[in-house]
Amino acid sequence: MKILLPVDGSAHSERAAQHVVAMLQGCGNHEIHLINVQAPIDAVEVRSHMTAAEIEAMQETRGGDALAPARAVLDRAGLAHTPAVLLGPVAETIVRYADEHGCEKIVMGTRGLGAIAGALLGSVTTQVLHLTRLPVTLVK
Repeated sequence: MKILLPVDGSAHSERAAQHVVAMLQGCGNHEIHLINVQAPIDAVEVRSHMTAAEIEAMQETRGGDALAPARAVLDRAGLAHTPAVLLGPVAETIVRYADEHGCEKIVMGTRGLGAIAGALLGSVTTQVLHLTRLPVTLVK
């Protein structure tokens, strides 16, 4: 089973990683793709003081920091995983990565918003649910 685990460094993402560990106990054949997606930075205030390369380097660093808690959970459990920091529109990039890498399932944390609040806020989770054809497990 190929699982995509998109994370943002939050406690919710760490719980999603713990769920993946529990889900894969005793399963020998799996592939975990652990990703963090950094949204494009278009703010004039930032772009006027930093080059595109500096902004990308900053985003790579932030992405690596966001991956760290989930990586620690997976490492402690002895589960191999492929980490990646991606740049782009968050929900669309998650779904595109899942499709391009043949993932069969997406597991992600949710901040625990109700259905109405999530829909009104346009959360990444809600967007992923609408964009993907894959099963998505949401972990509170």
